[in-house]
Amino acid sequence: MKLNLVPARTGAIWVRLGVQTFLKQPLALAGLFFMFMALMSVATMVPLVGLPLAMTLLPAITLGLMAASREAAQGKFPMPLILLSAFRAGPVKLRAMLLLGGFYATGFLCAIGASYLIDDGGFARMYLGGQAPTTEMMSAGSFQMAMWTFIGLHLPLSLLFWHAPALVYWQNLPALKAMFFSIVACGRNFWALTVFAFLWMGIMVGAVLTVTAASAIFGSPSLASVMLFPALLLVAAMFFTSLYFTYRDSFEAPVDAGRQPD
Repeated sequence: MKLNLVPARTGAIWVRLGVQTFLKQPLALAGLFFMFMALMSVATMVPLVGLPLAMTLLPAITLGLMAASREAAQGKFPMPLILLSAFRAGPVKLRAMLLLGGFYATGFLCAIGASYLIDDGGFARMYLGGQAPTTEMMSAGSFQMAMWTFIGLHLPLSLLFWHAPALVYWQNLPALKAMFFSIVACGRNFWALTVFAFLWMGIMVGAVLTVTAASAIFGSPSLASVMLFPALLLVAAMFFTSLYFTYRDSFEAPVDAGRQPD
């Protein structure tokens, strides 16, 4: 397996391909993303073990979205079962994927737990959706320290798992080796991923400003509250669609992963 070094401008290409691919199959990819969100939400509702269960399933379900992006990029219509690709890939890959999930869940819980110790769980409850943020809470020094602690711990964790599910599924790597090659590839293509991340943040901010401006133009404050969440979900769906291309261009594709022209 060969790692590819790509120029910084490739980050913009990944964003463009994600948007273009999403627009090829908007109903299918949006539907799959909403199914992904529903699966994660249902998993978190399981008493006692809901959050660890959801984090354990996250790499496998994310791989399903990447597989759907690959299908759409090839002009195919991704069916709902593609979300379960990792669970239908045979016992060896399934064990590796669940091991990835266990590692990710452990790392995530350590990161969120560290933030909990700093501000008595204020940031953790807000991040996990259990408490609405207030101005006083977000301006508190302990809250900000907890937030930056979580970000500092979660960022390297994210890089370890950025390509790992795809490497297990398409490159047949064991879990630990996939994590190693994932963070090495992210380091080698740091500037491309930086451009990729900043462009997606810009698109998200642009979506918020567009909805807010439309609300002001039409003189309807309630329009922003109604439209903002769906708009952000669509941006998130496009973001997840683009993840496949960050993997595809960072590694030499095996024969069965067939690269399609841009």
